[in-house]
Amino acid sequence: MMIKVEHEIHTRRRGRNIGVGLLLLGFITIVFGLTVVKVLELGNARQFETFDHVARPQIIPQEGTQ
Repeated sequence: MMIKVEHEIHTRRRGRNIGVGLLLLGFITIVFGLTVVKVLELGNARQFETFDHVARPQIIPQEGTQ
């Protein structure tokens, strides 16, 4: 036999859980949106690859090759 009576504290907890869930979803949406905008702003994926402030000789075009 299941008890169907729900205490008032469960209702409050559910409301708080929904609120926290919505805040987390909003934060994830903002971070994802900023990431998409940054990638689209660069236009070329090659620029995105070189935007890490580290010198990597393998991605610098060499003279005479192309």
